Amino acid sequence: MDPLTQGIVGATLPQATNKNQHTVIAGLLGFFSGLAPDLDVVFRSNTDPLLFLEYHRQFTHSLVFIPFGGLICAAVFYCLFARRWGLSFRRCWLYCTLGFATHGLVDACTTYGTQLLWPVSDMRIAWNTLSIIDPLYTLPLVLLVILSALKKNNRYARAALIWAISYPVLGLIQNERAEQLGQRLAQQRQHTPIRLEAKPSFANLLLWKIVYETEDKFYIDAVRVGSSVNTYQGDSVNKLNLTRDFPWLKPNTQQAKDIERFRWFSNGYIAKDPDNPNRIIDMRYSLLPNEVNALWGIELNPEAKDSDHVAYVMLRKMSPEHIESFKRMLFND
Repeated sequence: MDPLTQGIVGATLPQATNKNQHTVIAGLLGFFSGLAPDLDVVFRSNTDPLLFLEYHRQFTHSLVFIPFGGLICAAVFYCLFARRWGLSFRRCWLYCTLGFATHGLVDACTTYGTQLLWPVSDMRIAWNTLSIIDPLYTLPLVLLVILSALKKNNRYARAALIWAISYPVLGLIQNERAEQLGQRLAQQRQHTPIRLEAKPSFANLLLWKIVYETEDKFYIDAVRVGSSVNTYQGDSVNKLNLTRDFPWLKPNTQQAKDIERFRWFSNGYIAKDPDNPNRIIDMRYSLLPNEVNALWGIELNPEAKDSDHVAYVMLRKMSPEHIESFKRMLFND
């Protein structure tokens, strides 16, 4: 989720539960603590391009780390500014912990995958109920949190908390509707999907990407679920088969290991890029929800040494044509 949303949701919970005289400081502590888990982006390597995929949304986002993360934030923010407001360290810790606690849960509402159960499990939980950026979710929260701080009245923050919970619940309902349409599309093709998922497209809960898996392919479609429903049939691509797609790749090389790391990160939604014979793409994200064109992937090198890593690549930017196509699907033109 984008930083503004993470911070403002982090501010909402401590504001809503504090005494009115602490509304401003509770919001500040919650905001900065709500951002703190994403400091895991520092775990990067110049020699291992995939290291950040393993550590982003890992231990700092897990449920068991919440009280420790809140304590670290409290130790820092108490010294920086909280004690000047006459706040006790114990209450500072409470507000920081409440703000920190929201981060992993909000991230799990997106499609990226969050290790909420670390270290018990490295499963990447993705509830697919929110887009990574959604102004309709964020802007009302910003307004209500600011009003709560200005008027020193936590009723506005409680309204923000209701919105912070209700909107993902609406996303869950929309997700169910989109999956039902996806199942209908699969049945029309006489397919019985091994698995099928609906994922919100950029910045809305109306237009959804459908990805389903058969024995040998991934199928990608888009559906619009509003007062009326529309389907936009899309592309398909062969599932990754290393023997067929990369016959030159030797087992136990670093590139082979990196493919498995990328498979774990992408929840198995990986395929050979139709436009590049040495590239593997993450099928979960694309410029348009009914296209294969991925936003990121890994690139292999047939000439690499056994110890060489793959390259991580960001792929495509939206063109004016993509934007127009997206608008037509979103607004049902």
